[in-house]
Amino acid sequence: MAGLTGRMSTVVKAKVSKLLDRAEDPAETLDYSYQKQVEQLQNVKKGIADVVTAKKRLQMQESTLKQSVVKLDTQARQALSGGQEDLARQALERKNVAQTELQGLDTQVAELEEQQQKLTDSEQKLRAKIESFRTKKEVIKAQYSAAEAQVRISEAATGVGEQMADVGLAMQRAVDKTENMKARADAVSELEAAGTFDDITALGSGEDDIDKQLKELSSQSVVDDELSKMKSELGGGAEAPQIQAPSEGSGEPPAGGPQAPAAGAGS
Repeated sequence: MAGLTGRMSTVVKAKVSKLLDRAEDPAETLDYSYQKQVEQLQNVKKGIADVVTAKKRLQMQESTLKQSVVKLDTQARQALSGGQEDLARQALERKNVAQTELQGLDTQVAELEEQQQKLTDSEQKLRAKIESFRTKKEVIKAQYSAAEAQVRISEAATGVGEQMADVGLAMQRAVDKTENMKARADAVSELEAAGTFDDITALGSGEDDIDKQLKELSSQSVVDDELSKMKSELGGGAEAPQIQAPSEGSGEPPAGGPQAPAAGAGS
């Protein structure tokens, strides 16, 4: 069971890795990495600002304590000059406490200054690193864009791209359909020339080839009968007068032809 679970986990991770690799855009990944580094730089700058702010507050307290020490020392001297030794002692005690606090503030300010210097050095190194990364990022993006364009051009030229492959398949299907249609047209023409198909106009008459032949024979018989009848009629009557062609240069009408009426005839 453990082996099966481990295998399933490996398969799932492999599938997810493949999907992520397919969906990953190097340009977007580089821009995202650069953005994260810039955010880190901003955080470092904010840390430096916080340290400087804390240091300024301590320095303000330090300045206040220094003024207090000077003031208490002056008050102690005035009290002692006026014969008020107890008052002078109290002023000196407060002065001692202020000096102790002042020493602690000096230590804290020194630590903050050291921390500020470290953060400043880190900020400068990080800034230089980010600037170098930005330059490399733009170079890599330009190279990737050029390579991607080259791949697309090569795929379009060779027809191995996914879109071009689809276009090629569509074109091949169109060629196949065209060839099939041409072959079908040639077959229909060949069958039509061979008389395989009946005349569409003769479908409503109900006549077949035998009917057509019988009809042609009947029509021929009628013609023969009429021709024989005409020959019989012509053979039983007078012979038709022969017409002689007139000689050249004579103005006489042909013999047997109709005579021109004599002058004054019918008068």
